[in-house]
Amino acid sequence: MTIKVLIVDDSALIRSLLTEIIEADPGMTVVGAAQDAYVARDLVNRYSPDVITLDIEMPKVDGLTFLDKLMKARPTPVVMISTLTEQGAEATLRSLELGAIDFVPKPKLGVAQGIEEYRDFILDKIRTASLSKVKPIIKITNKSIKPLTIMGTERIIAIGASTGGTEAIKEVLMNLPANAPAIVITQHMPPGFTTSFATRLNGLCKMNVIEAKGGERLLPGNAYLAPGHLHMEVTKSGADYKISLSDAERVSGHKPSVDVMFASLEKCSGKNTLGVILTGMGKDGAAGMKKLHSEGAYTIAQSEETCVVFGMPKEAIKMGGVDKVLPLDDIASEVISYLSKTNAGSRL
Repeated sequence: MTIKVLIVDDSALIRSLLTEIIEADPGMTVVGAAQDAYVARDLVNRYSPDVITLDIEMPKVDGLTFLDKLMKARPTPVVMISTLTEQGAEATLRSLELGAIDFVPKPKLGVAQGIEEYRDFILDKIRTASLSKVKPIIKITNKSIKPLTIMGTERIIAIGASTGGTEAIKEVLMNLPANAPAIVITQHMPPGFTTSFATRLNGLCKMNVIEAKGGERLLPGNAYLAPGHLHMEVTKSGADYKISLSDAERVSGHKPSVDVMFASLEKCSGKNTLGVILTGMGKDGAAGMKKLHSEGAYTIAQSEETCVVFGMPKEAIKMGGVDKVLPLDDIASEVISYLSKTNAGSRL
């Protein structure tokens, strides 16, 4: 079935380039190109697009306001076209909170050349969005959380995610106690956006959340997010676990890769790891989780009905590397329950 795409961008050049890229794909067609929110609203009602590409910065009504109204009136998969700036990253994260499926960073210079280099990237994002579930916006509230009775450095929680993952990770972290074991997180995201994402999480969660710089000793009460352009691994140095960053080639199509993170944990912490795989397209993390599971790690996958895209969890389940499949809002409580039952580890 042909994917009907509506382009919404105030730049005539961007509208023209996106139209050319999308129309060249035999599985897609552009049903309209709007320069502002008012024209976009009429085209949405007229054509019922399968996917909308939406610029954040627009005149009259900005992209976030339009997105908010769209999700309340006529929920539709949206891929944001975002600028690679700190302000653009903040607005992009806000768009994901409002219900956008994913985003494409807009090149700063040489727009025509930049967009051309992004051709396959853009088309993949649109295909993924067309297969995704638009989730209703639910305000995440902190549940009543008791701190773990024992705090230590022996346990590690590892979380991997992709499409839809920013909100899923936020849901899990916001419902973990301040003294939870160290958490390592790989979310598929470009450079710059992970910095803003870590800052945003740090302001919402009880734990301290940072973008990893490399060399950090893993400590309870801290969550470490892989930078958007590097693989993150965990290594063992004596009795300590430490973060190591690598600029190696992509693995499973990604850098950072969830498989890389999980594989490193299989080697150094094995059964002391609690692995979680959340919403995302593709299979990154499935093989790594299988290895972790084989070493005795306890593993959890997000359920299909709560995923934006049930790709990564589905592949992990198919490979036999998952102990329990749970709805998103039950994952944090299961993590706490498992750690409480098995002793969170007392070595500091």
